Amino acid sequence: MSKAVLLVNLGSPDSPSVPDVRRYLNEFLMDGRVMDVSWPMRRFIVGMILIKRPKESAHAYQSIWTKEGSPLIITSRNVQALLQKRVTVPVELAMRYQNPSIPDVIRRLARRGVDDLLLIPLFPHYAMSSYETAVVRVQEVAPKIAPQMRVTVQPPYGDAPDYLNALVASASEYLARPYDHLLFSFHGVPERQICKSDPTGSHCLKVNDCCHVPSKAHQFCYRHQCFRTAEEFVRIAGVPAAKWSVSFQSRLGKDPWLTPYTDRELERLAKAGIKRMLVICPAFVSDCLETLEEIGMRGKETFLSSGGQEFTQIPCLNEHPLWIDTLEKMVRAFLAKDRPAKLASSS
Repeated sequence: MSKAVLLVNLGSPDSPSVPDVRRYLNEFLMDGRVMDVSWPMRRFIVGMILIKRPKESAHAYQSIWTKEGSPLIITSRNVQALLQKRVTVPVELAMRYQNPSIPDVIRRLARRGVDDLLLIPLFPHYAMSSYETAVVRVQEVAPKIAPQMRVTVQPPYGDAPDYLNALVASASEYLARPYDHLLFSFHGVPERQICKSDPTGSHCLKVNDCCHVPSKAHQFCYRHQCFRTAEEFVRIAGVPAAKWSVSFQSRLGKDPWLTPYTDRELERLAKAGIKRMLVICPAFVSDCLETLEEIGMRGKETFLSSGGQEFTQIPCLNEHPLWIDTLEKMVRAFLAKDRPAKLASSS
């Protein structure tokens, strides 16, 4: 068999221009796993969003865009190149939305004769709108383009020792400096998506302290997995219990999303007397709009204007050597087995 590896990240507009941002937002928001309502309702809502949001988002993208392009794309390509130097099988990169597209990359792999593919979603935690949609898209495309290609999926790894050690190491220099509070800001999702991903239908957000009561629902529960990452991180790093908390960012619309909300927590903590704030965003392995602009710019402004004095955003894993080590171990485990265990979709 001819083996290969496919890294999949979320994606980015081709440029920070309004038309490219509109195209990106349309593809992203029309994904039924991102906006999980009926197609007619989704089309109507997205159509309304696309009236003003592309101009606002284009301005945000322009504030982080580099000469080389989108930070997310550039970093992801660098990670691909670094991993390729470590392994003998081809390593490809695709984005769930826009370019490089999953169909184009699958076609390229098929032309190379690849018939055994390891898919590594660059999302440490299981969520419908990130991990699951990337997996499902590859599983939809591959049989049509390359029926002979089998796809092995790397399970979520938010509590895997290698990932956690890399995350702690990437933050160590910031934790070594004086700080008052460490805020773990994870990307938010609607509460209804947490419930939809629960295979029991009776645990998530229904049982008291559900994320800490053992359940098979945790295999698909984004909220539980986020808490696990934070709890294991502080255990390894030795962060005192009184100096950390968890919040969720990037909500959209009026439906309930996971709480507490990051922007409100930054304001609350500053007003409560926290002067030196650290923020880490473990749901993202590469810095992007949500970390660089939403947290690094707007979040900082919120904290400082509410009475805080020092705000530091800890960078994502990006190209950290231990993160590349973690990816390499995933690949070597795949190469050492005929067929590693695969995590099925909850849908």
